[in-house]
Amino acid sequence: VNKKAYARLDMIGKGGSSRVFRVLNHANELYAIKRVSLDKTDSETMSGYMNEIALLKRLEGNSRIIRLIDSEVKAGPGGSKGHLLLVMECGEIDLARLLQEQMKEPVNMVWVSYYWQQMLQAVHVIHEEKIVHSDLKPANFVLVRGQLKLIDFGIANAIANDTTNIQRDHQIGTVNYMSPEAIELPDGMRRLKVGRPSDVWSLGCILYQMIYGHPPFQHLSVYQKMKAIPDSAHVIEFPELDVIAGIKSCLCRNPKERATIPELLDQDWLALKERELPAR
Repeated sequence: VNKKAYARLDMIGKGGSSRVFRVLNHANELYAIKRVSLDKTDSETMSGYMNEIALLKRLEGNSRIIRLIDSEVKAGPGGSKGHLLLVMECGEIDLARLLQEQMKEPVNMVWVSYYWQQMLQAVHVIHEEKIVHSDLKPANFVLVRGQLKLIDFGIANAIANDTTNIQRDHQIGTVNYMSPEAIELPDGMRRLKVGRPSDVWSLGCILYQMIYGHPPFQHLSVYQKMKAIPDSAHVIEFPELDVIAGIKSCLCRNPKERATIPELLDQDWLALKERELPAR
C-alpha cells in the first residue's frame, strides 16, 4: 500500500465487496488491511467511502476512534476500477463477542461502567463532528489493546462492517438497537428526524444488554419489535439495579426527553459514587 509492503497472515472478515486481512508491517506490527473491490461500486458508495476516509483522517489523534494508518486506490488491470486499500488498527475482539464472553460471569458493575464510559466517549466524538451514526450496535465497537474504539461512522457502512476479526453476521440488519424514530412508519409518514438522540437510544439498548444479558426487545419477533419499539404503551422491563436510571434516560420514546451524552457521562453510578460502603 503506497509502496509499503505488508505480509499477509490470514483473512479475518469479509463483506459484500470487501475482504479484511490481518497483516504485519516491516517492523512486525499487526494491522488490518481492508480491500474493497470497486468494480461494482457506484459513485454514491464511492463518495461514502471517501467521506469516511476523510473523517478517519480528521479524527486521527482520537483514542476512541479506530485509526486509519494509510489508504490507496489501486487501479485494476485494463482500465477496471481496481481496489480501495485501507490499512487500519487491528481490533482484537468486538464488543458483541466480548458481551457473549462476559455473559458467563455474574454482572460486574465495574466492568460495565468501564466500557460504557468508553462507548459514550467514542460516540461523543462523532456527535461533536455533527455526525449521527444511526446504526450503533455492539459490533461497531472493538477492543484495541484493551481500549474500546468505534470502527465506523455509519456513513458508508460497507467500509467498517468487517474491519475487525469477527464474523459479524449475527448482528447484520438487527433491529434490536434501533430507535423508535429510525423505524419507518407505514404510509410514508415520517416520525421525528433521526438525530443524536437516536444514537443515545441504541447505546441504552447496549447498556441494557451489558446488565441483563440481552437487549430490551430481543424476545420479540422482528415484526413485534417494529411495533413495540415505537409504542409508548409497551413497557420495557427493568429488574432493579441503580444503573437503571441510566438506561431509562436513554430509552425515552420521545427523542427530546432523552439524556445527552455529557449528562450520561455525569451519572452517579459511573463514578460508583453511591457505592460508599457503610462503616463497619
